Amino acid sequence: MSGIAIWFRFVMAVLAVWRIAHLLASEDGPADLMVRLRRLLGRSFAGRLMDCFYCLSVWVAAPFAFFVTRGPVELFVTWWALSGAACLLERLGSQPVWMQPLPPAEELKGDDDNVLRREPKGRYPTDDEHAGTAARAAGV
Repeated sequence: MSGIAIWFRFVMAVLAVWRIAHLLASEDGPADLMVRLRRLLGRSFAGRLMDCFYCLSVWVAAPFAFFVTRGPVELFVTWWALSGAACLLERLGSQPVWMQPLPPAEELKGDDDNVLRREPKGRYPTDDEHAGTAARAAGV
């Protein structure tokens, strides 16, 4: 295969892995088919797998690796690359992660000293508040 054909096949496989993994893990599907499937699988291994896009992408990517390449070494690397690229696409389309500083240590003392982390006091900004803050910072 030529270099362009390999890249085309890789990009097509990445999009297919993302689409199938997203459908299985996050969507209702046509006629609620995916909801019914997840309910049927329940708490089994396959049911828990359907709850995690990242885990699911590993297994969805495996057959697509055969589509992209033929050699055993390339096959193994391509399998993980397809899953990783699908995970990157999933992260690009997900909600932003809000990072907040931890409160001072004296505020963390209390009856819940046995937990690793505690919810910060106050509230998280809404999407509209965040957009307004970002716009003001950009000078818009």
